[in-house]
Amino acid sequence: MLLLTIGGVVVAAASDWRTGVRMIAGALAFAAVLRLVLRDRDAGMLAVRHRALDVAILVVIAVTLFVLAASIPDQPV
Repeated sequence: MLLLTIGGVVVAAASDWRTGVRMIAGALAFAAVLRLVLRDRDAGMLAVRHRALDVAILVVIAVTLFVLAASIPDQPV
């Protein structure tokens, strides 16, 4: 999950920012799935609040990033 996020930041900085942001959104969605299926003691740093709130926050941020990356128009170079 951390490697996917770091990879997304590198891709966003080095080449296509949309792909990088989508990779970060994917890492957040993966974190939400992990938080949903893992027990609290196994979730580690993913377990910050109640399970439902953690999952909801991660999903909202992931969907927001994905939608923003898809909806921002290309700028002329």
